[in-house]
Amino acid sequence: MIPIATAGAPAPAGHYSQAIVHGGLVYVAGQLPIDPADRGAEPGPIGAQTERALRNVEAILEAAGSDLAHLLSVTVYVTDIADWPLVNEAYARVLGPHRPARAVVPVTTLHHGYLVEIQAIAAVRSGA
Repeated sequence: MIPIATAGAPAPAGHYSQAIVHGGLVYVAGQLPIDPADRGAEPGPIGAQTERALRNVEAILEAAGSDLAHLLSVTVYVTDIADWPLVNEAYARVLGPHRPARAVVPVTTLHHGYLVEIQAIAAVRSGA
């Protein structure tokens, strides 16, 4: 097992790794829409939060020898299911034509009042 750490995504605030690579797969910990360059930045509306969280996932995948095109499964946690159309729009914009398996989990609250958190599993690129 190989732990992944990159400055391109928020540093873990607890006892966990940004991701673990094992058996050709990358297991990405849940990513909040925190800007790693400015942890205090205003997160913005749900669409911007979704894109920021996905960009954090992307940075971690790159550090692990993968990318968004190799996503296999994504779990999206949202605090208001009524926001789903805006989340899905931002998600589709970032992922383009790639459509990994996905689950959406409504939750009551997320840490620091964020509206979305994204966890993912991806394949390591061949030759990485």
